[in-house]
Amino acid sequence: MALVEVNDFSFAYPADGSPRRGGVGDRVFDGVSFEVNEGDFCVLVGSTGSGKTTLLRSLKPELAPEGSRTGSIVVVGKKVVEGGEMVSPKDPCGLSPRESASSIGFVTQSPEAQIVCDTVWHELAFGLENLGVEQDEMRRRVAEVAHFFGIGPWVRSSVEALSGGQKQLVNLAAVLALRPRLLLLDEPTSQLDPNALKQFLFMLGRVNRELGVTIIMATHTPEDVSAYATRTIAMGKIGDVGTREQVEAALNKRWQAWDADLAGKDARDARSCCVRVRGAMFRYEKSAPWVLRGVDLQVRRGSVHALVGGNGSGKTTLLKLVAKVGSPQRGRVENDLVGAQALLPQDPKALFVCDSVEEELAEWRERCGYAREDERAMLRRFGLEGCEKRHPYDLSGGQQQKLAFAKLLLCKPELLLLDEPTKGLDPASCADVSTIVRGLAAEGCTVVFVTHDLDFALVTADEVSMLFDGETACTESAREFFANNLVYRPNAASRLFGTLLRRWGEESV
Repeated sequence: MALVEVNDFSFAYPADGSPRRGGVGDRVFDGVSFEVNEGDFCVLVGSTGSGKTTLLRSLKPELAPEGSRTGSIVVVGKKVVEGGEMVSPKDPCGLSPRESASSIGFVTQSPEAQIVCDTVWHELAFGLENLGVEQDEMRRRVAEVAHFFGIGPWVRSSVEALSGGQKQLVNLAAVLALRPRLLLLDEPTSQLDPNALKQFLFMLGRVNRELGVTIIMATHTPEDVSAYATRTIAMGKIGDVGTREQVEAALNKRWQAWDADLAGKDARDARSCCVRVRGAMFRYEKSAPWVLRGVDLQVRRGSVHALVGGNGSGKTTLLKLVAKVGSPQRGRVENDLVGAQALLPQDPKALFVCDSVEEELAEWRERCGYAREDERAMLRRFGLEGCEKRHPYDLSGGQQQKLAFAKLLLCKPELLLLDEPTKGLDPASCADVSTIVRGLAAEGCTVVFVTHDLDFALVTADEVSMLFDGETACTESAREFFANNLVYRPNAASRLFGTLLRRWGEESV
């Protein structure tokens, strides 16, 4: 039985970013048709900006974006779009808000964006309370999902004390407490460390197999979920992969060139360290546990330095201290380039204050002294041409990440601090970011980035520091770190490597 039917569906955002002003922009996608049967685990793949998020949101009426539509959509036997128009929830054939809430679950890319309550228990009960579920039934459902996901020991904990992986499990559990027939997930693992990612996908597989919930999941890494997926819907090309031998040979050649370049910079500049962190300790409240408990870090000028570690290990907090966003309660943080730095936050929307993409890129023009042609060059560089009039919030998650990155690069920083720079990006876009970061380092810019994307760290970083329990567990060259890593090895099935291998091959011709 088809639980989702999409027939010749097309979508375009308003041309000027505002539905009130009229005008239709270029179509995000055109003539999409597919069916998802009950019990399927469907993976939705495609390049950044191909419309995966827009399509997922279109399947749940209250999240459907403003814009122009053609075609039809039927979900759980109810019409959502008919003849290009949204079907009224009051229509007997339409999907009412209550039916949508109870039968269609949605998990977003950012764990924090979906959580609304202060404790895990209240978060699990929030949707049930809004549906008017009786208290005894509510307790039973909360207990069931808490037991199923193994979150009973911290069900009374504050959500602020949870790691990113734990928050995403809470989001999933809260949605499943409503007992939906269909579960929509938009890049749900993009902010999870490799271990949390595997645990989350394992639980998602159980939800599909044991609970019979139909799943449609958008992802840029279909290789991660291949063990659980029953079918794939591609919106554009997925990308090629390489062999392990090709990956290792190419990386060795690259590392030799980077090591020589970095050694040359050190020889020319005796003051090679521009960031120094000594015994830094930090916590957000006086009575709270220490997030950082004696971190040491040195970043060499002109290098690319990666900060890795599990969710909650203190990576983002350390990056903020380096940026002088906060100060350690104990220890010291010295940043020689604080006056010429740029910080990309984990949520790129924190940088957006304008009504269109072109206005965002122009915001700092007078202050930083760049020209309109520089803005147009950034649009081309990040593949955002055609999005100039779009509101930044109407972009896909990956496009928002690109826009934020482009906005910062216009300022020509000497120190670039990046928090999860590849979040929401497809492999080709990740390869673009890697190439851009390496190019900036070649020009003398120092880059420090936080990431859970170890493939990206492997092909981009000169040095890697791993944080654990609020401390620096080790700092090594990228070559040494990944060669000695017990758990992580280059994943030849990663499409990032396939993209980079093609580009590196083209460079050597």
